[in-house]
Amino acid sequence: MQNSRQIISLPYRSTAFWLSLAHEPVESCKRNELGVPLDPILAQAVPSTAESRASPWDRCDPLGEESHSIANRVIRHYRSRVLVRATGQCFLFCRHCYRRSLLPSELEFIDESTIDKLILLLRSHPEIREVLISGGDPLIASDEKLEGLLSAIRSVERPILIRLCTRAPIVLPKRISDNLISLLSELRPLQIMLHINHTRELSPEFLDKSESILKAGIPLHSQTVLLRGINDNAETLIELFSILNLHSIHPYYLFQGDLAIGTAHFRVPLSQGLIIYEKLKRELSGLELPRYSVDAPGGGGKVYLPEGIVERKNDSWVLRLPDGSLCEYPEEHLQC
Repeated sequence: MQNSRQIISLPYRSTAFWLSLAHEPVESCKRNELGVPLDPILAQAVPSTAESRASPWDRCDPLGEESHSIANRVIRHYRSRVLVRATGQCFLFCRHCYRRSLLPSELEFIDESTIDKLILLLRSHPEIREVLISGGDPLIASDEKLEGLLSAIRSVERPILIRLCTRAPIVLPKRISDNLISLLSELRPLQIMLHINHTRELSPEFLDKSESILKAGIPLHSQTVLLRGINDNAETLIELFSILNLHSIHPYYLFQGDLAIGTAHFRVPLSQGLIIYEKLKRELSGLELPRYSVDAPGGGGKVYLPEGIVERKNDSWVLRLPDGSLCEYPEEHLQC
């Protein structure tokens, strides 16, 4: 078990726009027994003492990214794609972030020598078809720095899909300028992966920017984390996914919580998640329904739920990984 000094490692950062989506001021907001705000916007942004509580299953690197690193910040979990942690900076430091132990040490934007290593990797491995640009949030960098990275990838003489992972349109819509949209459109094939957990995040400003992005020919997808006290009921998720679909934002993944240190209070027991997902399957169309998935602890890759479950033990679930091997994910009991 990790100690509390290691757990509280992620600083507070938010935008005024994000806080404006809350229905209460930060200073006087209602909180639960663990000190987590009840408002779904504030709960994602405001630190609480719950982050100092450790679980025996917690890991500093729950996805095993360091063990799959090809170069500094370049991770290859899968044969066909690589992930680049372009920066550790974010507009909003989500309290449930699974990279919370890594981000504070990676605040600068990825340097040219690392970009050169990425390009060498892409040129020497033609089986790589996709590059995921993540972080932190890559859009916190200037347009010039972002263009340098994306243009370098485009210098590889074969089609490569770029996935740009960001919360910028949601937490700071004004970052999505006409110049940025034009830049991204010119560097297609490119798709944007959003992180949206609650309908309160679907502000008029965000929807307006989303429409501009879509008109530029850039597809939008959304990934949602199942979070205790924020969206852990079918009604909230049905509303979220149906509205996203109406606005041509594809609900891509619903993620079971990763075993990131200091986030146990956000994790929903897998047994409860499976019940919620069964309700979603009954109520949502094929266009509205995301894939329920979990990133296997330690870097084994994504496991689809419930089909990846082999058996239930008393305090854990046995999962079958993409390579056929087995791993365990805990059945954590809800605690106050």
